[in-house]
Amino acid sequence: MNGFLIILVVGFALMWLLFIRPQKRKQQAQRDMLGALAPGDEILTAGGFYGYVRAIEDDQLTVEIAPGTNVRVARRAIAAVIPPDVPDDEEEDELPAAEKEEDR
Repeated sequence: MNGFLIILVVGFALMWLLFIRPQKRKQQAQRDMLGALAPGDEILTAGGFYGYVRAIEDDQLTVEIAPGTNVRVARRAIAAVIPPDVPDDEEEDELPAAEKEEDR
């Protein structure tokens, strides 16, 4: 009986570590990302559209998906914020020395 209780507690703790805790972290990261949205950010929607945030109202955003084409999107439909592009000359500085020599 005591052994069964210990196995049950260890099983629950293991399940919490492997499933529940990572899911809560992912949800918190999503909430933080949505809270940090600002006009001008490039985003990817859950439907696969890329666009730029033009306005934010409570639970919906106005997103420009093409020049002059604005759509309203639910805030929870934002899948990711796309980081700004790094100019090409800065990317070359990040290459290891061995890769730079191979290109020559």
